[in-house]
Amino acid sequence: HLILIKHILALNPRVQTHAVLLSTAMKKMEKKHWKRNTEKSCESCVKLENNFDDIKHTTLSERGALREAVRCLKCADAPCQKSCPTNLNIKAFITSIANKNYYGAARTILSDNPLGLTCGMVCPTSDLCVGGCNLYASEEGPINIGGLQQFATEVFKQMGVPQIRNPDLPPPDQIPESYHSKIALIGCGPASISCGSFLARLGYDDITIFEKQRFIGGLRSVITLTHGGEVDLMKDLGVKVMKAITPPYPTPPSCPCALPPASFEAGRGLPQANRHMLFDGLSTEQGFYTSKDFLPLVAKASKPGMCRCHSALPELHGTVIVLGAGDTAFDCATSALRCGARRVFVVFRKGFTNIRAVPEEMELAKEEKCEFLPFLSPREVLLKAGRVHGMEFCRTEQTESGQWVEDEEQIIRLKADYIMSAFGSLMNDPTVIEAMAPIRLNRWGLPELDPESMQTSEPWVFAGGDVAGLANTTVEAVNDGKQASWHMHRYLQSIFGRTVSGPPQLPLFYSPIDTVNISVKMCGITFPNPFGLASAPPTTSTTMIRRAFEQGWGFALTKTFSLDKDLVTNVSPRIVRGTTSGPLFGPGQGSFLNIELISEKTAAYWCQSVTELKADFPDNIVISSIMCSYNKADWTELAKMAEDSGADALELNLSCPHGMGERGMGLACGQDPELVRNICRWVRQAVRIPFFAKLTPNVTNIVDIAKAAQEGGADGVTATNTVSGLMGLKADGSPWPGIGRGRRTTYGGVSGNAIRPIALRAVSAIAKALPGFPILATGGIDSAESGLQFLHAGATVLQVCSAVQNQDFTVIEDYCTGLKALLYLKSIEELQDWDGQSPPTARHQKGKPVATLQEVKGRCLPSFGPYLQEKKEAIANHKKKLRDFTDNTVSTQGMRVYTPKGPVPQVQDVIAKALKHIGAFQELNIEEQVQALIDPEMCVNCGKCYMTCNDAGYQAIVFDPETHLPTIQNSCTGCTLCLSVCPIVDCIKMVARTTPYVPKRGLPQAVEPVC
Repeated sequence: HLILIKHILALNPRVQTHAVLLSTAMKKMEKKHWKRNTEKSCESCVKLENNFDDIKHTTLSERGALREAVRCLKCADAPCQKSCPTNLNIKAFITSIANKNYYGAARTILSDNPLGLTCGMVCPTSDLCVGGCNLYASEEGPINIGGLQQFATEVFKQMGVPQIRNPDLPPPDQIPESYHSKIALIGCGPASISCGSFLARLGYDDITIFEKQRFIGGLRSVITLTHGGEVDLMKDLGVKVMKAITPPYPTPPSCPCALPPASFEAGRGLPQANRHMLFDGLSTEQGFYTSKDFLPLVAKASKPGMCRCHSALPELHGTVIVLGAGDTAFDCATSALRCGARRVFVVFRKGFTNIRAVPEEMELAKEEKCEFLPFLSPREVLLKAGRVHGMEFCRTEQTESGQWVEDEEQIIRLKADYIMSAFGSLMNDPTVIEAMAPIRLNRWGLPELDPESMQTSEPWVFAGGDVAGLANTTVEAVNDGKQASWHMHRYLQSIFGRTVSGPPQLPLFYSPIDTVNISVKMCGITFPNPFGLASAPPTTSTTMIRRAFEQGWGFALTKTFSLDKDLVTNVSPRIVRGTTSGPLFGPGQGSFLNIELISEKTAAYWCQSVTELKADFPDNIVISSIMCSYNKADWTELAKMAEDSGADALELNLSCPHGMGERGMGLACGQDPELVRNICRWVRQAVRIPFFAKLTPNVTNIVDIAKAAQEGGADGVTATNTVSGLMGLKADGSPWPGIGRGRRTTYGGVSGNAIRPIALRAVSAIAKALPGFPILATGGIDSAESGLQFLHAGATVLQVCSAVQNQDFTVIEDYCTGLKALLYLKSIEELQDWDGQSPPTARHQKGKPVATLQEVKGRCLPSFGPYLQEKKEAIANHKKKLRDFTDNTVSTQGMRVYTPKGPVPQVQDVIAKALKHIGAFQELNIEEQVQALIDPEMCVNCGKCYMTCNDAGYQAIVFDPETHLPTIQNSCTGCTLCLSVCPIVDCIKMVARTTPYVPKRGLPQAVEPVC
């Protein structure tokens, strides 16, 4: 046993007592063993042939998405949103991700961008939203917005939720005749998909998209990827897609769009390559490709959703020259490597500072060891035996006047087996141009149009995407379609004599989740939703409560007020960030401490405010929070005054932990069951409306206080108020907050997520002791997920404060959509293995799936040094073998739709659901033990599990000195410390123990235990 322990502890950290000396030569060798990033040289390069795995650095797992979303500042008037062509509410969708409301995030994204998943994958974010991120001004850098967008929409896709019409629209058989207008969209690319989606959301029900190809996505699908799921969402609204339709387009009656009134949206793209005269007469058989020749061949053979029948990757070898410096040129370069090219040169006329491609594209090409040759202009194609043999270039230079010139004296020749040109696109097909008549074209051969309305010279024809000449990216094409949809709507309505004025108001994305009813009834009062504002800083004034109701909060408590004789004046500073989250600055604080007293405003002010609020917001619930000392006359007077103002209910603040107790109020009344009982009796005698006693957690047993409140006639309780604490002391011994020159302080109230375990314990304990007794929960509710925990613990409605202090009133939209989604997903049988909105964790590294290959099967290899190289080589060999495999199936990559198998639960149905799982320790089963199980493919080899097990646990993990892979020993007691400190979600799981658990008693027992 001693030898085993020594073996286990071999790599355990020890305090360093001396400097360590190793030779430079040895350290160079040792470094290679542990290296995770790519070598600078080409020695470790592996072939990328047929490897179309995701290589983006932006891809995120759930763990990565949550960390990145929490880091976001959620700025006011967010610059990132201003930099997005579709004007996505980026602040809102990242807020939803941080709160694990992935449906809410996807809904926000799809409301403004129907191709949210595609754009999340391909948007040049560094030039768009990320370019405006305020965190560029910080050391940690901007937020990975594209990765977050991709993550949220991919999780939504797995939910299998269809799109539905706006529930506020009239039924299809009752909409005006104008909404039956026939609309044709030419080309199923991003512009048309976007336009069709928005028109269908507006209520139009006769929309047809005509696509030339047998696949969807338009020209951009050969470069980027338009997901079938996004088209399925569009089809959910009744938009029809006809494939393999070429000009001249069908005429009546086969083409409904030719019947007036009609509106066309031409999103056909630019189908021809801009081909330099140097390449006249050259063909693909000779080794010359344009981007329009090459990328479609690659796409058809590699991308889901494309027709792969009889499609094979182009077979390349040797050296490839790619001409151009745009995104498409770099797509050609990296795709050439996947088609068998050994080496790729990207050649362009200007310097690196003039490259048109976004940094993301260029960086990926660089990482894959593509070579860049700037300041070269093509001069002549070199042929040998009728095939491309090389190319001759001359040097380009920029004069002082800014003009670019070619220096014929500086000639460079490059040998090559293939040449690809990526000089842009144009439209010169006579058939297409003829089909566009009578639209007027500009000097570039594109339709003349109004850039604000996207309307062409023919008022019934609108243009978007490449053919409009304005969009350079997929997301800009999406916005073209969005923009055109509104003006097509205005045009169509004008034909029927209706005027659409004012700013554009396009409908949001809706699904069955949005129809879930989350209202809840308590004490005869119907709350529109269970989320309300606690009596706290967010309800400091009437105008703040008014703004909260306008954003969607279901109820609000006034700031606690008293009789005029008990008016208070606050000190400052008085509300400070907590220290419970470590050095986390900005929003997302895990706790706050406050020494703020009750409202400084008079009872008359609050009573008048309640009357006004109830008049303006009759469906919202207003609860007056009141406080007095232990005096029957005072409680009677104030309670009646509050009732007469029109409040729906009262909350008796018997729990303020600072300041007020010194006046015989708040905590001074709430820690003694007898005082609580009597105060509740006095108020019960005074008023007929419901009232709730607000309890303090600063007692030995909160259930005793709750029982006293019930015995006194309270209709329910609020659990809990803040926890008394001292948040922190500076290095000189002074406190924060420190008041005045003396820097004095007092014990304040700790709030936020840090007290959630205390509040959950209080709520569940009261609910178990007093079944059916209404509980208003408060204490660390910052999301729909945490709110659901309190509902499961026995609460009926939920009060929020610290989350608003961290953000703003608009978080209510996230809470409501999140709760609706959580309830809806409970009814989906296929998703029962999900944890709320979190799907089962897939085995991954860096957010991407881990390949399981025969070459490494049965061996657990870490992802660094020689082991990583072995993995890469195995993957390369596997991909190469797959190239010869012919898959004649057509993958649509469409969205699987799940239907609820039963009624969607209501809020009332989930209240107290968790109580059956909570009880005394003696009720727990000591026979059904678990052990830790580590997934070596997900392990990042940090050894945190090993260290905590050694120094805080049971020394049950062996840490391999070469692979740094941890191995669980049979001595594992299932304590779960390792899982608790593991940085990778679900890398460690607790599984049923297969052998009996025998505790180690240390010394032999003198007497057998009596059970």
